[in-house]
Amino acid sequence: MLKLPNSRHCFVCGKENEHGLRLEFYETEPGEVTVDYVVPDHFQGYPGIVHGGIVASLVDEVLGRVHMGSDPSKPRFMFTAKMSVNYRKNVPTGKPIKIVGRAVQSKRRTATSVAEVYGPDGELLAEAEAILVDVPSEIIAELDMEALGWKVYEE
Repeated sequence: MLKLPNSRHCFVCGKENEHGLRLEFYETEPGEVTVDYVVPDHFQGYPGIVHGGIVASLVDEVLGRVHMGSDPSKPRFMFTAKMSVNYRKNVPTGKPIKIVGRAVQSKRRTATSVAEVYGPDGELLAEAEAILVDVPSEIIAELDMEALGWKVYEE
């Protein structure tokens, strides 16, 4: 398993975002990314249940990361063009969940992927699919990866 980079301020992966999720991602094989996480209570909708928008944020990040590659100096950054989420069961706060994403197809400027959220007992709680589009090269050229804090953070 290969630990993937995080940034400083991203809502989902930002290590310095005190209001964010601060997820850590692992490439389990090329084109597959997993996250083990316990969602804090302050991200609930109803008591003990993760807000649906947070669930969408969790899978959105994983759906894009499966296409990033494992070289932190040359990530493939992508925008989500279209995403659908199937909420099968409530995602609990305060209990371990697993998010698994897989690349489905990759083209020159677009890609597709799927993701699932599993509960503490391995039950499927949510699933998603997305169509992604590359961030334009002129935006990538202007990124300062060091200022972004884009690196693998030690645990």
